Amino acid sequence: MPAPVRPLFLILSALLSVSAAAASRTNITVTSPDGRNAVTIDSAQLTWSLARDGKRIIEPSPLGLKLDLGTIGRGARLVDQRQTTVNDTWQIVLGKASSAPDHYQQLALTFDASATLKFQLIVRAYDNGVALRYVVPEQQGVKALSVKSEDTQFNFAKDYDCWGANMGRFDTSFEAEYDQVKASKIRNFHNLMAPLVCKTGTGGTTFALAESDVKDYPGFFLSGRGDAGLGVAVTLPPRFDNDRDFRSRKTVSASVTFKGEGFKTPWRVVMLGDAPGDLAASTLIPTLAAPSRIADTSWIKPGKTSWDWWNDWDVNIPDAGVNTATYRAFVDFSKEMKLDDILIDEGWSVGSDIEPNPQADVTRARPELDMPALMAYARERNVGVWLWVQWHQLDRQMEAAFRQYAAWGVKGIKVDFMNRNDQEMVDWYHKVLAKAAEYKLMVNLHGAYPPDGLNRTWPNYITQEGVLGAENNKWSARITATHNVTLPFTRMILGPMDYTPGGFRNTTPGGFVARNHAPMVLTTRGQAVAMFVVYDSPLQMVADAPAAYKNADGSWADGAEFIQQVPTTWDETRIVAGDIGQYIVSARRKGDTWYLGAMTNEAARTVEVPLAFLGQGNFKAQVLEDGKDASHLRTSTRRVASGQSLTLKLAPSGGAVAVIAP
Repeated sequence: MPAPVRPLFLILSALLSVSAAAASRTNITVTSPDGRNAVTIDSAQLTWSLARDGKRIIEPSPLGLKLDLGTIGRGARLVDQRQTTVNDTWQIVLGKASSAPDHYQQLALTFDASATLKFQLIVRAYDNGVALRYVVPEQQGVKALSVKSEDTQFNFAKDYDCWGANMGRFDTSFEAEYDQVKASKIRNFHNLMAPLVCKTGTGGTTFALAESDVKDYPGFFLSGRGDAGLGVAVTLPPRFDNDRDFRSRKTVSASVTFKGEGFKTPWRVVMLGDAPGDLAASTLIPTLAAPSRIADTSWIKPGKTSWDWWNDWDVNIPDAGVNTATYRAFVDFSKEMKLDDILIDEGWSVGSDIEPNPQADVTRARPELDMPALMAYARERNVGVWLWVQWHQLDRQMEAAFRQYAAWGVKGIKVDFMNRNDQEMVDWYHKVLAKAAEYKLMVNLHGAYPPDGLNRTWPNYITQEGVLGAENNKWSARITATHNVTLPFTRMILGPMDYTPGGFRNTTPGGFVARNHAPMVLTTRGQAVAMFVVYDSPLQMVADAPAAYKNADGSWADGAEFIQQVPTTWDETRIVAGDIGQYIVSARRKGDTWYLGAMTNEAARTVEVPLAFLGQGNFKAQVLEDGKDASHLRTSTRRVASGQSLTLKLAPSGGAVAVIAP
């Protein structure tokens, strides 16, 4: 018997009912391509929440901005919604992998905040995290705006165990320990720099709060919620030109003039992984950033460099210091050590100072340093030269300085002491990187705010500080093994870090003495060499004095030859094992060769490293492990295959490396 024919008006009525129901829904969800991560936006309340595998990680949390034009937030009217899917790949110029996926589902919601202000909320869900940002498009009557504050919050579903670095203020060098803290102990007067890393307590699931693609806006800090609830809120530093006497009434965090592209805030990012190591291997932060502004990147090269400042200009010549003979000695050392460059630090230019000093001239070397002659000497030996500059001094002479450096043949610059992340400083980063690119200069920024993907937009920005690194061994005992194995799961997940490894005066914590000349490190030789695998930096320092890498008979000290051969950029990175503040085992591939780096905290441990990542075939593993004391290594060679494990024995505060090749 044929099915009954439904009257047309009933069909139309049903369709109208579905459309009305869809229009009345306020909760809109976008999921990651693998279906595991889901962001839900309540368009009526303008809140957002996040679940992974159906378990809520972020509870409904406020969204919004306070502008001079009005408020973006609750009460806005949804006028359009669109979902799209992108499945792409981008090529990394220098980094932890040769390429990265850009695969996500995107939700774009358009709202009327008022009769005269329209804005969008853009949400992306990736397999390894989620991100959202606010957009004020070009529109009639809106030519500029000022941001007073941002109302974005991350309301936690539980009292998570977190790791954060509380800077406590806005003017900071962004160097601190990432201390373990319960979410309930984060206060609204804390200023946590990115990232804040938390474990959910469900399996090994770990997330990190960060930002990406910061432009025309300040970098953020994270502070406890004002209502004392679990979670954190975005805190923005004021523009530096604010009237400090009237901060509560006149503070502006960002001032933007439209230039045909509207206005976009940075991405607010939640990185996600099934284990802390998934965050360390992630490329999400640069993936979210704007693509490269440099068309020809062939001149941007990785490398390793000797460095004068950490070892206190300790070369074996008379009157060592900032002079031509000393830097010729560093060139000779770099050549012998198979390093690519030398770095000339503070003191080389006329009036050089760590302070602004308007009398300084960063286009001229001091009389004791014949820069053209030194450059010729280095060029003959195929050694590059980097120069240090203080940022105020550089800013005053930027065009002239870069023209001179290019004429000399300088390879890159290390810029220091910015110590801010307000909008004006963020704008200055873009300015200096763009101008450096014009002169084909690579850049290393110190006193720098945490990475936010800018090394994708300007790939000549190859490394940066913003980390409590090895320089602190010269005056403190803060650089412990626990600190060293916390960094890969915290600061390093955002981007490269100029930690400046290479300390070869290794000692136990009990024998450590902080000193400026011939500085010590609190960890073993095994950990010293492992840093060159574990720590990301396309420009890697070899920080100790030339003599530290030699034995008394002139032969290479344990581990020196490994430093000579290890790459600084990679085709692939995997974190094989580890936990925050405990230990880490990194596996990185360059061509058909794998490099393993293992580091532990103050506890000795034996690590079984599964070798499934090797693929088919048999391989030879050359292993360097902690030896008879803190300054020696034990060397062995083993045959291995992908179905096996490699056993590494790590001393307290120790480490190991292995080179595995067919």
